[in-house]
Amino acid sequence: MSDRPQTPLLDRVQGPADLKHFSDAELEQLAEELRAETIAAVSETGGHLGAGLGVIELTVALHAIFDTPRDKIIWDVSHQCYPHKILTGRRDRMNTLRQKDGLSGFTKRSESPYDPFGAAHSSTSISAALGFAVARDLGGVCDTGHGDAIAVIGDGAMSAGMAFEAMNNAGHLGKRLIVILNDNEMSIAPPTGALSSYLSRLYAEAPFQDLKAAAKGAVSMLPEPFREGAKRAKEMLKGMTVGGTLFEELGFSYLGPLDGHDLHQLLPVLRTVRQRATGPILLHVLTKKGKGYSHAEHAPDKGHARAKFDVVTGKQKKAPSNAPSYTKVFAQALLQEAAEDPRICAVTAAMPDGTGLDLFAERYPSRCFDVGIAEQHGVTFSAGLAAGGMRPFCAMYSTFLQRGYDQVVHDVAIQRLPVRFAIDRAGLVGADGATHAGSYDVAYLANLPGFVVMAAADEAELKHMVATAAAHDSGPIAFRYPRGEGMGVEMPERGEVLEIGKGRMIREGKGVAILSFGTRLKEVLEACEALEARGVSPTVADARFAKPLDRDLILGLAREHDALITIEEGAVGGFGSHVAQLLAEEGVFDTGLKYRSMVLPDIFIDQASPRDMYAVAKLNAEDIEAKVLDTLGAAVLDKRA
Repeated sequence: MSDRPQTPLLDRVQGPADLKHFSDAELEQLAEELRAETIAAVSETGGHLGAGLGVIELTVALHAIFDTPRDKIIWDVSHQCYPHKILTGRRDRMNTLRQKDGLSGFTKRSESPYDPFGAAHSSTSISAALGFAVARDLGGVCDTGHGDAIAVIGDGAMSAGMAFEAMNNAGHLGKRLIVILNDNEMSIAPPTGALSSYLSRLYAEAPFQDLKAAAKGAVSMLPEPFREGAKRAKEMLKGMTVGGTLFEELGFSYLGPLDGHDLHQLLPVLRTVRQRATGPILLHVLTKKGKGYSHAEHAPDKGHARAKFDVVTGKQKKAPSNAPSYTKVFAQALLQEAAEDPRICAVTAAMPDGTGLDLFAERYPSRCFDVGIAEQHGVTFSAGLAAGGMRPFCAMYSTFLQRGYDQVVHDVAIQRLPVRFAIDRAGLVGADGATHAGSYDVAYLANLPGFVVMAAADEAELKHMVATAAAHDSGPIAFRYPRGEGMGVEMPERGEVLEIGKGRMIREGKGVAILSFGTRLKEVLEACEALEARGVSPTVADARFAKPLDRDLILGLAREHDALITIEEGAVGGFGSHVAQLLAEEGVFDTGLKYRSMVLPDIFIDQASPRDMYAVAKLNAEDIEAKVLDTLGAAVLDKRA
């Protein structure tokens, strides 16, 4: 990496055990070096920056106090794990972060024994940590041994019901379990923060039998005039933050809040927790996302996810594009529809920027709802809005909508409620890898009775599908579109309402027909150019709908061609499977039709560029060309000689 920072202490760290030899003062210096190293690394690769910078001191403290990998640190979501990776023997590979055959941008069990649990979705850490704690007490066999289980969860992740389900269970079981609430949104005024700091140091230093006794005893050590005020202040703090009383009612001992960037607070408290904890403990730390790098601290999203950037200026190094992003096209199309229909409203789950609904919120704040990291609630909330006479657009990434699938089935589909699902990040998404790929939504939605499922072939089609969804009141409807820029096609002024279940012909040919569903259409047309040079002229159609299928189009293609090939950016069980079912029921295979389906393979595809990921999936133009030639057989192949 260029302009590499000076890191004399970090250079001595081969693994977490090396931190045990540093003094507390040296650990402070190490934290600053780790922050500089993290900034330098992400500037070269891109990735999640702000979250990692917010937990630098916490990462150093945890690895200095606990005995990893015997003690299990489980990072919720784990987009904040880059500093953890640097300290756990992966520093020399940080230049491969989020790249093909490189380090994952999240924790990954197969990557390192220091990653005990893989994560990239939110609010799973407490459940997993409790599982480790129970396995430890039941004598479970683990290659790295069993020690403490430590969940590090952000305040945003605590908005999901799963986190409270886990805490309720943990409090009931009473197992030794450490939960660290990384609160990077709330702040405390200086006097209150000072009192919090003082009480926290007293908790750690007081020689009491258990932490609850230490918390109570700390107040008794204050001079008499301050005791009652301190008690009230402590309760106020707990109420102002996330509610220590609630955590205690769930069976957790609550400590905090602490300054998560002050190792003078973190180190003694964590030492005490390790020495004295018997049951579940919740340690509440306050941090600042993007801490120590002004360009991240002052960014609207606190430097959450960034492309490669210049360390000095903070400017991102993005290649210019003339085509709008699909997300922006969706957002602008939805604004057009909402301007004419006051019933249109929008729901997202903690992703207003990622889904483009930040634009909708600016224009129509009373009709836009960010429910937090709570996809299940978001789906049923949308169902309630629909039942109440509104026209809700529930905008979620494909991979996150999976978390609300039970609600999609029971609360939306069975009741035939007209919820409009705008499914962003469809298909393979690149650097975030398998955990964020939108591979399964076609399969898991198109099998539901009464659902309409669409996929946009380009940004103009997306605009039409927004209009179609807005006008559709007879049941649930979904439309999917990928991450990134569009194709650069000419855009209509307004979206047109499409006829439900009707595709479109793109080009007429003979011999073989290719039926595309989604944005692989561009690759199909590139393949056709190469095939023309070989004397093969395919027919091409854009299905538009996976459900209901365009029966007339599909059966017509089957009758008029020797071979039919479907292609989609989805898994087995999706569009191609529905086409095969139709062909089988209609007896088309008895006529000798050659049918092939090109889908994502039955594997999880690791991070790489989208093109490289689609190469693994064999869904690029050259793969389509090869599939056509192979399907038509040796006679065509011989013509290439």
